[in-house]
Amino acid sequence: MRVLISDKLAQEGIEVLQKEGFEIINEQPSSQEELCELIKDVEAIIIRSGTKVTAEVISRAQKLKVIGRAGVGLDNVDVEAASRRGIIVMNAPGGNTIATCEHTWAMILALKRNIARAHPSITCGEWKRSQFMGKEVYGKVLGIIGLGRIGREVAKRAIAFGMKVIGYDPYITEEVAAKAEVKLVSLEELLREADIITVHTPLTNDTRYLISDREFSLMKKGAKIINCARGGIIDERALYRALKEEKISGAALDVYENEPPGGDFPLFEFKDRCVFTPHLGASTKEALSLIHISEPTRLGMISYAVFCLK
Repeated sequence: MRVLISDKLAQEGIEVLQKEGFEIINEQPSSQEELCELIKDVEAIIIRSGTKVTAEVISRAQKLKVIGRAGVGLDNVDVEAASRRGIIVMNAPGGNTIATCEHTWAMILALKRNIARAHPSITCGEWKRSQFMGKEVYGKVLGIIGLGRIGREVAKRAIAFGMKVIGYDPYITEEVAAKAEVKLVSLEELLREADIITVHTPLTNDTRYLISDREFSLMKKGAKIINCARGGIIDERALYRALKEEKISGAALDVYENEPPGGDFPLFEFKDRCVFTPHLGASTKEALSLIHISEPTRLGMISYAVFCLK
C-alpha cells in the first residue's frame, strides 16, 4: 500500500506508517497538476493545511481509500466529492489545540504591548519607550467566537490573566460554557462588549465573512480582533475599511483569504497597528508530532487508518 505525504510531517508519524509496512511517498507538489499526478496510484494521502484536495484531484485518484488531515480543519478537502467515491476523510482533533491557543496569546500580547514594532526599533539602535506605550489585558473583556477545544483553552488562559471572558457559539450549551467559566452571549452582544475579539471557528458556508462591515460597526471603538482560525471568516475588505476609518484600533492575523497574501496585501498598510504571521498557529514540533493527543486516541486513529487501507 502506498501513502503520499504531501505536506511536511513529523518523522515520528512517518515511522509509524513504515512500521506498518506502507510504502511512503514523501513529496510536496509545487502545483495542483503535480498533485494530480502523484495521487493517481496511492491508496492514501496525508495532508496538512497546504495541500488542497479538490474534486479534480479526487477524480484523478484511481486507488485512493483514505484522506488523512494531520490537523483539525477540513476546508481544504472536498469532503462531498470524497464521500461520493467512498473515500474516508479523517482528521486529528486536538493535535494542534495547544499550539494554536498559545499562538493566539502570542498575537494578543504582541498587539497589546507593541512588541512587533518595538523589536525592529531597538535593533536599529533606537530607544523610543514612549512611542510603544501598551495596554494591559488585565480587567479587559475577551470575546471568543467559537468555543471548541481551542476556544476553551484560550479562555482558560484569559481567566488566569484576570480577564472577563464572554463567548459566542451556537453549538455549545450553557453548561459547557459555564464549566469553562465563559459567559455565553449572542454574537451582537459579544461584539459590543469585547475589548479583544478572537475567532476560533471552522470555515464553513455559515462562517464565511462572519465578521464584515455590520459586525465591525457594532464593535467598541478601540477594539482589537485576532484570527488564528481560517482566512475568510473575517472579510478582509471590511477589516481594511474598519482600520482605515479607525472603527477598531488593531488586528492580528495568522490566516488569510489567499495564502500567501503577497507583498501588495492591502492590510499591510496598517503594519504599525497590526501583527501578521504566516499561518504559524499549528507550527510547533509538539503539534507536528501530535504529542497532545492521548496515547489511546493516537493508537485508535492509527489502527482505524490501517484497517481502512488493508
